[in-house]
Amino acid sequence: MSDPLDVLASGVHDAKNQLFFAETLLAARETATGLDLGEARYAIEAAALRLSRTLTAYRLMRQDAQLAIVPCILDDLCAEVALAQAKHLRAIGLELTVDCQVTDPWPLDRDLIADMLNNAVQNAARFARRQIRLSALTDDSGLVLQVEDDGPGFATLPPASSTGLLVAGRLAALHIRHELSGQLHLDNDSRLGGARFALHLPR
Repeated sequence: MSDPLDVLASGVHDAKNQLFFAETLLAARETATGLDLGEARYAIEAAALRLSRTLTAYRLMRQDAQLAIVPCILDDLCAEVALAQAKHLRAIGLELTVDCQVTDPWPLDRDLIADMLNNAVQNAARFARRQIRLSALTDDSGLVLQVEDDGPGFATLPPASSTGLLVAGRLAALHIRHELSGQLHLDNDSRLGGARFALHLPR
């Protein structure tokens, strides 16, 4: 008998593929008609990425996740996230600024961290008034990747057991250096006055 989690994971994978197919159809219709369907395509892509994160959660529950740790240029990573979010943020009247203060390569799983930062920017966009800030810096503990907004902040912090935070926290913890694990923090200490997503990766 198939494991129920395997059946669910297979269904999520199929749904994700259908969303990508739908996005392809929309892009073709956009070209054929001249209509601007960018926001609809963005919504489909965002939903597909959320399903990808659900599959990541599945692998983590199975405890067989293997991170692809490679030296990463943080300036390039931040620029990639900014580019991925630029059109959507412009469409809803938000400005994203990038402040990367880290010049040395940093070992991390680039694809997973990029996905976490993209998700953090998308979440910030739901509440920001005018600005979102993505930054990379170092402190005594190591690398800090932050997404801040100028929204109202958290009335109450999301529960750590929520799917998104559970996955992000586990992914952070899998980044281990010198017996120290990465950590995820959410608070209202944004320099823009709203909420802050802070991912700490050990030195």
